[in-house]
Amino acid sequence: MAAALAAGGVDKGDRVALYCPNSAEFAIAYTGIVKAGATVVPINLLLNTEEIGFILDDSGAKGLIFHQAFAKQAQSVLQDAPGIGLRVCIGGEAEGATTFDAFLHTDAPIPEIECDPQEDLVVILYTSGTTGRPKGAMLTHGNLVANTRSIREAMRWRPGLDVVLLVLPMFHAFAATVGMLTPLTNGCAFVPLPRFEPDQVADAIHASRATIFLGVPSMYSVLLRLKDERVPLLSTIRYCVSGGAALPVELLRRFEEKFDIRIYEGDGPTECSPVTCVNPIDGLIKPGTVGLPLPGVEMKIIDDEGHDLACGEVGEIAVRGANVMKGYWKQADATREVFRGEWFLTGDLGMRDEDGYFSIVDRKKDLIIVNGMNVYPRMIEEVLYRFPPIREAAVVGEQHDLHGEIPVAYVAIDESTPTTEAEVRAFCREHLGRHQVPRKIVFQPELPKNAAGKILKRQLRKQGEIERGVRDLE
Repeated sequence: MAAALAAGGVDKGDRVALYCPNSAEFAIAYTGIVKAGATVVPINLLLNTEEIGFILDDSGAKGLIFHQAFAKQAQSVLQDAPGIGLRVCIGGEAEGATTFDAFLHTDAPIPEIECDPQEDLVVILYTSGTTGRPKGAMLTHGNLVANTRSIREAMRWRPGLDVVLLVLPMFHAFAATVGMLTPLTNGCAFVPLPRFEPDQVADAIHASRATIFLGVPSMYSVLLRLKDERVPLLSTIRYCVSGGAALPVELLRRFEEKFDIRIYEGDGPTECSPVTCVNPIDGLIKPGTVGLPLPGVEMKIIDDEGHDLACGEVGEIAVRGANVMKGYWKQADATREVFRGEWFLTGDLGMRDEDGYFSIVDRKKDLIIVNGMNVYPRMIEEVLYRFPPIREAAVVGEQHDLHGEIPVAYVAIDESTPTTEAEVRAFCREHLGRHQVPRKIVFQPELPKNAAGKILKRQLRKQGEIERGVRDLE
């Protein structure tokens, strides 16, 4: 792959975009781009052509490797991208592109590349752009080597034995680092699945005798719907890992009770390669926390002025370590905004307990201020998940003339146990302060999610803005 890329004109430092679902070919293309000295630019499969075009243009991509399933979108974007000379199609044929199989048949020599691990980039990962245009997080060889080593040590991977079932999208930082790069660089294997379907996941685990499953909270919620007779298919899994969003304690309890498999919750932003912390494998698990910092990673809680906070105090989580990104691609100002010296500001509000375990209270931007009091959506969501009819829950803030903001809960319920808005609110009143009780409950069949299965609160906010004023908030 590296030889073919070099023969195709890809030089050290060039960017090559990769637009492909989970597959062996994704890993071959990704690692081949890196071996050629170039930088991978993974494309989120849910983006529209305008968003893809922006990323290709912003990164200055020299090539695009795409899967035949996305040929229509790729060709639409490439019409306006004459500078992208290298075009390769995986899984079939596409007009104007070389097939992947033909591309790999080359007699060209493998390029010999000198690498500066601290400066040379492996990947540019574009954020979702919720606060403006997407930003490309630059991760170096040093960043990813540090993070994969830390993950192996903290999570007690067993070279030659562990097999990871990887259904999280490989263009995502969590899946790429933990599910692809860590096994490949530590003598383990992974099983890529292109989409999340619970019965297919169970069958793949059984067939491959997978030992580790990576998921986000919504995936564990869906797996709970597996019929009891399917539960033994997961018996080879020695543990699961949850990341990407806060795992409700009640969801963790239900899953572990049904499958008798432990879930270890961890966390970390894309900019940190991405893993910063995890509950210790075979050690003390503290449900509701994201565990202890990985080896080589430092974490602390600071206030808005950058002062360190004591145990139990809520502030912003800051991270320092060899895993922290080089910066944002071509955005020096945005890079300066998220660094305080060597410390990266995650944008997460959290706290540290006396044992050094970190808890994420909420995203800083998700904080709701009701009558001048801080309300953390996650606290309300934890209560909602304890109400048996509710499968999924997300709480967002909505502007209100009298109270400043009010909490609004979006919920998906189990069809076998219907409920009413009044019943949900009554349950909340039993477990929450008056200012925390959602003023509005919105029922939906499913909550909107991104490609990694994370609930999209920004879409819920947008929906609320459209509907605002239609119904009485009191």
